[in-house]
Amino acid sequence: MKDDMKLLIVGSGGREHAIAKALLKSSHVASVFCAPGNIGMEADGIKTIAINELDFDALKGFVYEEQIDWTFVGPEDALVAGIVDSFEADGLKIFGPNAKAAQLEGSKDYAMRFMDTYDIPTARFATFKNSRDAIEGLKNFDAPIVIKADGLASGKGVVISDTKKKAAEQISLMFKKGQKQIVIEEFLDGEEYSLFVVVGKDDYRILPMAQDHKRAYDADKGPNTGGMGAYSPIPQLSNADYKRMLAEVVKPTITGLKEAKLAYRGIIYIGMILTKQGPKVIEYNVRLGDPETQVVLLRVKNDFAELIDAVVNNYKLPIVTETKQACLGVVIAAQGYPSQPINNQKIPIFSKNEIITIDYANVKGTVENLYGNGGRLLTVIASAATLEKAQSEVYKYLSETKLEQCFYRKDIGYRATQKTY
Repeated sequence: MKDDMKLLIVGSGGREHAIAKALLKSSHVASVFCAPGNIGMEADGIKTIAINELDFDALKGFVYEEQIDWTFVGPEDALVAGIVDSFEADGLKIFGPNAKAAQLEGSKDYAMRFMDTYDIPTARFATFKNSRDAIEGLKNFDAPIVIKADGLASGKGVVISDTKKKAAEQISLMFKKGQKQIVIEEFLDGEEYSLFVVVGKDDYRILPMAQDHKRAYDADKGPNTGGMGAYSPIPQLSNADYKRMLAEVVKPTITGLKEAKLAYRGIIYIGMILTKQGPKVIEYNVRLGDPETQVVLLRVKNDFAELIDAVVNNYKLPIVTETKQACLGVVIAAQGYPSQPINNQKIPIFSKNEIITIDYANVKGTVENLYGNGGRLLTVIASAATLEKAQSEVYKYLSETKLEQCFYRKDIGYRATQKTY
């Protein structure tokens, strides 16, 4: 692996901020650019570049001009749109699955059929292309019923209806809004877990696991969001259940990728529900999650850049080791998120220390004068010896911070600690 590497990250959120910081820690990395990035990243020495993540030609031009060693793709929209295919066609090194493989996230129907084909445990499902057939198909499902938009929806394309009447109303609304295809699934009951696998040419490595909190409000109430907080490790997950996840879900997924001839080089996220029958997959993502990345990468002990470089160059992947530290992150969102988030609120200056770190997302202005730019604004993360300590530290820190026109959940990590704030 060469030294003094120059790297490019595509994306702009808290996930990309966390990725950039993890890569910058490496002794092999001289500089990290992020396109388009956000102004909050610059306080950590990350160089932001005003190029849209879907402007592949401009991104490639920057790579040529700056002699970037390789590019790491953060968001799913660029992957589904074929950024990897575009870069590889020009001989440029890039980390992420190509457009064909990215359909595992780009199409819920494709993902469910993949799981069916390769005997990966998941929910019973049916796919529909019009409202009439979908509503008729509800007779084959018991309430609560899961309804998913087939395409990308930034983590907000899933609705759980507790009656068939509400499900029918939701189906009609989805098609009226222009949805071309929806997937109806049986509801899986149990705790949800996030597992990330780094996939190379001939091998794979598993990153520390995390648990996300999708609902907007405390006690898992309110609408689905892109994620309101996460923590790692997960003490309530038994070693026996973890081994079942590896054997019954991860292994057949990797086998399926090879048998389907998907030349997968990148991260695959496996969202699982631990049901009474065992682990079942609820979705695949073809990239790191947000806000899980912000806690997961802090727990990767070895050089993250070395791991990604090995994937990009088809080397044997180094073993991933985890720190014993616990990490817990709380997302600060704009008031009104996810439906009508407020803009332009003043973001206070957050001081970092040995315990607290900040990953910025939708912010604008200058490093000294930050303002909200809608949606999820930033993540405040605490690292400590135990989850209870990390949880108490992050909420103590937030209680002493004045936030205007923002909100955050007061119970991130409650399933592990049984505590809320």
